[in-house]
Amino acid sequence: MSTCTTLSHELAEPLAATAATAATWLLLEQSGPWGARAVTGSHLDAGLGAALEAAADGTGVRIALIRRPGRHADSDATARHEVLLAHTSPADPWVRRGHVADPAELLGLDFAALGAGDHGSFGAPHAGGPIALVCTNGRRDRCCALLGRPLAADLAAAGHSEVWEVTHLGGHRFSPTVLVLPHGYAYGRLTAESAKEVLAATAAGRTVPAHSRGRSYWPRPAQAAEQAVRELSGETAADALTLHPSPGGSPWTVEVRHADGRRWRATVAESRSEPPRPESCGKSPGTPSRMDVVALEVLSG
Repeated sequence: MSTCTTLSHELAEPLAATAATAATWLLLEQSGPWGARAVTGSHLDAGLGAALEAAADGTGVRIALIRRPGRHADSDATARHEVLLAHTSPADPWVRRGHVADPAELLGLDFAALGAGDHGSFGAPHAGGPIALVCTNGRRDRCCALLGRPLAADLAAAGHSEVWEVTHLGGHRFSPTVLVLPHGYAYGRLTAESAKEVLAATAAGRTVPAHSRGRSYWPRPAQAAEQAVRELSGETAADALTLHPSPGGSPWTVEVRHADGRRWRATVAESRSEPPRPESCGKSPGTPSRMDVVALEVLSG
């Protein structure tokens, strides 16, 4: 039987503009097994998980659980929980890290400020290289476990970057999926070789458009516009482009501005993917939303 990943690949479903949107990621270490809705279905107290999700709702903060690659015993013996905070704006991307003895301490954070890019001096700046977050939650979708766990183990063994398993990045059918910090680009259908290419590019302040699902900071129409401009211009510098979407619905107008003064105007239309295919293994076939740039105009440059 075909998996959701196999069908998506066979149907040549585009990766662009499929990244989960989040201005800021709050990543909480939680060892042991994860359920399909891991924040409320793991050894993290379910009530606390629900309270954290409620506190983040509408603020631009997205919460996920992380753990180190490897075997995961059914134990809740985590004494201290590492926490990563990452803001993904091209104007000021940052990663902070700290530890909490009790995850309930996180309820004291100002989630609205975090979403706006103010870390409130949480923890300390991350001083290392790229951080790779590989989706591996098999309870959410088996493709994430079958394809994500080997990739996470391979990257961890290579030792080029810091690697974590993460609960959910959306887009199971693009597995293995990886979110790379500090810039917050999501990537899909990676191999060990292409993932290492992505991490090397990230270390150099660049992105790899060929494997990109989009920058999580931007809404999906803007992700589509960015991808189109990168393909047209050949620009790979991660923070070179800023996106300015117009309000309203499909079609959207998105102005793309380069740091050197060049500008483009993209028209982005939403449609449904045909023929129907399951968005996740075990689900009934559906027609996932897709974003296509139907016009791209050079304004200056």
